[in-house]
Amino acid sequence: MKRIDELKAFLRRTAEHGAALAFSGGVDSSLLLAMLKEIHDESPFPLAALTMRTVFQAAEELSEIRRLAAETGVELQVFHCDPLELPEVRDNPPDRCYWCKRHIFTEFLNFCRTNGLGTLFDGTNADDLKVYRPGLRALRELGVVSPLAELGFTKAEIRQIARERGLDCASKPSQPCLATRFEYGTRLRPDLLESVQRGEALIRQLTPPGTDVRLRVHLQSVPAARIEVSPDAMEILFRHRKALAAALHELGFQFITLDLEGFRSGCYDQKKEKKTS
Repeated sequence: MKRIDELKAFLRRTAEHGAALAFSGGVDSSLLLAMLKEIHDESPFPLAALTMRTVFQAAEELSEIRRLAAETGVELQVFHCDPLELPEVRDNPPDRCYWCKRHIFTEFLNFCRTNGLGTLFDGTNADDLKVYRPGLRALRELGVVSPLAELGFTKAEIRQIARERGLDCASKPSQPCLATRFEYGTRLRPDLLESVQRGEALIRQLTPPGTDVRLRVHLQSVPAARIEVSPDAMEILFRHRKALAAALHELGFQFITLDLEGFRSGCYDQKKEKKTS
C-alpha cells in the first residue's frame, strides 16, 4: 500500500463519525486537510477546519489560513483567545507550550462536542516526537489524534507528498509560535511579540522566498536581537546591514547580531537542556 493510501485509510476509519482539524496553514495540516476533503467527497461526513487567532501569530497568518482553507472548500472556524492571560504562559516557563495547547485544544474539543464532530485531528508529525515539545502531552491527555505522527510520516516525506499533489505550501518554511524566540523565564508581552513579528517580516523582505528566519531576543540587560538565517542568506543581510540595523533599532532593539552558526530549529535552554522550535 502506498503511504498516501495508508494515510487516507487511517483517516476514513477515524473520521467516519465527523471530524475537525486544528489547521495552522503549514504543510502538515494542509496535507491533512486536502486528504480529509478527498475522502469527504468520496463519502460525505461532517468536517470542519479550526484555527485559533492569538498574539503568538504573525498578523498575516490568519488571512493565509483563510485562503488555504477556502481553496479546499472546507469550512473554517476562527476562534480568538489571549494565552497571555494565563500566568503559566505569560511567564514563559519550559512547559509554556503545554498550558497554551491545553487551553486552545480544550476550546476546539468543546466545539467538536457541540457540533457532533467525533474526532479532532492535528498535524503533529513523526519528527516532532523526537524533540522537546511539551504541548504534545496536552494533545495526548485530551485525546487529539495525530495521523502523521501515528503513521510515522516525517517532515521530508510530507513535503514530498505535498509537492507531488501540487500543494503550494510544500516548500513553506515552518512558522512556530513567536514565543519560541524568547529564553525561558522571559515575561512575554504583546509589544515584544509584535516587535519580533515586524522584525522577522523585515528580514524576509530581504531574503529569498522560503528562507527560514528567526529573530531571537535576549533581555538580560538591554533588548538585543540575534538573527538566525540559512548561511546562503547571510551575505544578503550583510549587504543591507545598515538599513536593517536601523529598522530593528526603531523596533526597540539596542544591539543586533547575525548568528554565524545560521538558522537552527531550536532555542536552547541551558537549565533544561531541551529544544523548542
